[in-house]
Amino acid sequence: MGENEMSIFGVSETEEEVYRHFLRNPGTATDDLHLLLHTDPQVARSCIARLQELGLLHPEGSDLRIFPTDPEVALARLIDLRLHSLHQELQRVTRSRHVIDGLRAEQGARRPPPPGIEQLEGLAQIRNRIDDLAFFARDEILSVEPYTKLSPENIARSRPLDLRCLRRGVRIRNVVARAALRDPATAAYLRELAEHGASIRVTAHTAERLLVYDRKAALVPLDPRNTSRGALLAHRSGLVSNIIALFEKIWDQADDLSQASGEDTGAADTDLSETERRVLVSMCTVGKDEAGARELGVSVRTYRRYVADLMQKLGAASRAQAALLARERGWI
Repeated sequence: MGENEMSIFGVSETEEEVYRHFLRNPGTATDDLHLLLHTDPQVARSCIARLQELGLLHPEGSDLRIFPTDPEVALARLIDLRLHSLHQELQRVTRSRHVIDGLRAEQGARRPPPPGIEQLEGLAQIRNRIDDLAFFARDEILSVEPYTKLSPENIARSRPLDLRCLRRGVRIRNVVARAALRDPATAAYLRELAEHGASIRVTAHTAERLLVYDRKAALVPLDPRNTSRGALLAHRSGLVSNIIALFEKIWDQADDLSQASGEDTGAADTDLSETERRVLVSMCTVGKDEAGARELGVSVRTYRRYVADLMQKLGAASRAQAALLARERGWI
């Protein structure tokens, strides 16, 4: 049969061959399947049982003939199962930091305490430390961010970090500028985080920019108006406590995201036109822009303009991500 293409999903070569057999011959009996596979009858029965367990095959009728699940549905289920497995493995890895203390004990040396204040220079170093702090956060992340709009690149970078933290049970409390809700992509991203459990509030006026991780480390920019100048990362409990107190003051004075008006959140922008919905469907099913444009009866330039507008509305950095987000939000 060649390379086992479905091995990445945990499907063996024989199991894939069985699934492909029923794609070609739906509704057939299983009596002689082992002869076609040149294997033992018990092996064939085991393959069918596991494929049924994975949802790739299902029996129908009184004689229980076997039918295959549609490949798109089957692959979506396998992807979900694989991602769930990877997520569990990621949780086990991130919870294993305690091993370091045990290894250091073997050396007879204590881990030195973190420095009181670190100065970070340049966006690259700041982003790397934010990635590390978010990855190892266990309890809570507090943030105040005065941006008025997030670029698709920023959203694409932040989304996996934020959603990973929320899936691990990390509590996120975030205060943003109310003006950010006037940008459809930014508003949609904030609503997505809220749907996954983040607590988000909006405020009319804030110049502060701060991040606090597990109430132990606090990150503030040297210049809130120009973050590229660098940042300070504080570990001293007194400094961190003062920054947390400032956050709580801003938090108490802010409004919950759910109470923001429909005009501010850009809810109307999620009402897609029929043409936009057709473009989204085309993005999911058609490979080339030319084919998609022909299907919709528009020029290639017009089709691409629709695609660009939809990607911006979704806050997506790629077409594949736009199609995935549209499905997650029930737009198609």
